[in-house]
Amino acid sequence: MENRVILHSDLNNFYASVECLYKKELRGKPVAVAGDPGARHGIVLAKNDRAKAFGIQTGDPLWLARQKCRDIVFTPPHYDLYLKYSHMAKEIYYDYTSQVESYGLDECWLDVTGSTHLFGSGKRIADTLRERIKSELGVTVSVGVSFNKIFAKLGSDMKKPDATTVIDQAHFREKVWPLPASDLLFVGKATEEKLKRIGIHTIGDLAQMDAAFLRQLLGKNGVMLWMFANGLDTSEVSEFGSRGIVKTIGNSTTTPRDLTTDQDVRITLYVLAESVAERLRTGGFVCRAVQIAIRDSTLYTYERQGRLESPSCTAKDIFDLAYALYEKNRPLRPVRSLGVRACNLMLQGNEQISLFEEEQKRQKQEALERTVDSLRSRFGHFCIRRGIMLADEGLSALDPVAEHVIHPEAFLKK
Repeated sequence: MENRVILHSDLNNFYASVECLYKKELRGKPVAVAGDPGARHGIVLAKNDRAKAFGIQTGDPLWLARQKCRDIVFTPPHYDLYLKYSHMAKEIYYDYTSQVESYGLDECWLDVTGSTHLFGSGKRIADTLRERIKSELGVTVSVGVSFNKIFAKLGSDMKKPDATTVIDQAHFREKVWPLPASDLLFVGKATEEKLKRIGIHTIGDLAQMDAAFLRQLLGKNGVMLWMFANGLDTSEVSEFGSRGIVKTIGNSTTTPRDLTTDQDVRITLYVLAESVAERLRTGGFVCRAVQIAIRDSTLYTYERQGRLESPSCTAKDIFDLAYALYEKNRPLRPVRSLGVRACNLMLQGNEQISLFEEEQKRQKQEALERTVDSLRSRFGHFCIRRGIMLADEGLSALDPVAEHVIHPEAFLKK
């Protein structure tokens, strides 16, 4: 079997780098891209190297970032620019391969196995990418080169900014095994703590542990991590334009104030249900279950799930079940954030046909909501709204359909 050549490209300090590119006054200063404190999203979303030097981390509240660096400059995010630069970077990648798989806005895997006879070795292609992105986009990128996706990503993380790191099959143990186990993709904080309790501190410790024991400790994820540590990842890089399997569609929000009444909760759940339903219809899906996530004012979080009587993609059905779940599991304290997720998806048209009157009502409701989708696509999200939204303009001001795709994707670090 031919040895694969996989690259992982990671745009350095992406949000902050784009901001500094457009605002000369930010250059040379410690900069953090920050959420809106007024909407209680006042955390660091991204930071540049100067801010990192002061120990500022993504997720820090702004008051803590200010304590760490009194000269820190906060700037609001401009997601349209980040999307633009992400797209332009991919256009460069496509010059070398059609196998480009996104991992968030700022990261991509590339399989260049079939391109080396045209453009040189994996390292040479990586170096070319770095130079092109720097000269054509004005930002820098770190690239990992390896024989699988896991080690390619590990390589891009090992040296930043603007660096190429090669982890080859013959010498990966010397480079990879001494690293902390937490450096391995999908080893989050909870998994790291479990591993530490049994004496696993490095990737090498993990690689040399008995796979059957890891299965007992972590389930099938334990075997997966053992394979990753031993360089046995065989997952492919997706082709350009391919779509992954969608299992759930959801949205959540931290509200601008604590929700203290049922009316507050109803408004927020309707906003979220509408966005989830619209995304279901856009993707051609219906859901058979709905899940809600509730976080109270003490940050205690829990989830509850229920099944719909029949598959649906309407906001009304999603809201009705979400609110029923809320009523059965009402928190004792005010609510700080809510989430709604459509689960157990299936392609629309594959559901069993019903001859009952309720199904006809659902079809009429869906046709009505599709008309609303059309109006909003032409005239904006707020051109038509439910009457309940006017009861509190602050809570209903969120446009989650436009905003849900632009936040950084989580790396399963829970």
